[in-house]
Amino acid sequence: MGENSSVNLPPGFRFYPTDEELVVHFLQRKAALLPCHPDVIPDLELYPHDPWELDGKALGEGNQWYFYSRRTQNRITGNGYWKPMGIEEDVINSRSKKVGMKKYLVFHIGEGPAAIKTKWIMQEYRLSKSDSSSTKSSKRRGHSKVDYSKWVVCRVYERNCSEDEDDGDDDDDGTQLSCLDEVFLSLDDMDEISLPFN
Repeated sequence: MGENSSVNLPPGFRFYPTDEELVVHFLQRKAALLPCHPDVIPDLELYPHDPWELDGKALGEGNQWYFYSRRTQNRITGNGYWKPMGIEEDVINSRSKKVGMKKYLVFHIGEGPAAIKTKWIMQEYRLSKSDSSSTKSSKRRGHSKVDYSKWVVCRVYERNCSEDEDDGDDDDDGTQLSCLDEVFLSLDDMDEISLPFN
């Protein structure tokens, strides 16, 4: 399960939560200052970290990383920024009640209009406005001076490069480049580059 040494889990444990489970079991409990068992998702200030630096810092399962973070408008990292894709979905529980929202963001390397879109995707889950009322009662009891209704839980992954390609013309020799390789190669003139193929 990645290099996350701060999490002590039994052998064979797999972490594949649904959207509803992320919001109801993890995020609602975090916002209400209730314990969550197992307590496996770490708190992480996302925005100083580039997505490829999450391994060992966030809870990793396969090619996905999970963590809690504070909601913020500043999504700038050392090498780029997370840009909202304009897609938001309701998170609905098994009783057809809206329990949260899921926002999609894509990572861009660089700044402004010259930035390069990557294959790194973040799904940011937040509670719906009606759920933040439960955290106000926790604050009145003196648990914390922090507004925990501003927490989000994030799932970050690198989209498979082949998802965007046509299935019809597949005449390559099986050599695959990582998504970051493709981004950096797109910066150069492809006529001047010779790639080593087996």
